[in-house]
Amino acid sequence: MFPKGFEWIVILVVVLIIFGPKNLPKLGKSLGSTVKNLREGMEGTDSSTDEPAEESDEDKEIRELEEKLAEAKKKKEAESDQGPISE
Repeated sequence: MFPKGFEWIVILVVVLIIFGPKNLPKLGKSLGSTVKNLREGMEGTDSSTDEPAEESDEDKEIRELEEKLAEAKKKKEAESDQGPISE
């Protein structure tokens, strides 16, 4: 008793109306990770020991900004070590 052709279209339109087009990728990602975790839980395997945890977008941005800040500090220190340029 699974939905067939036209029923899927109706379901997708209702989901689109409820969540909006901007939130559909987030919804799909979270649904996929939920299904994955559920399958792994049913199998009894723990992937957290095998694979490192995924880095969130915010964590990536913070890490990139920290790297840029460190590079800027090194560049500024290198410029200050040279001293004023005299001609």
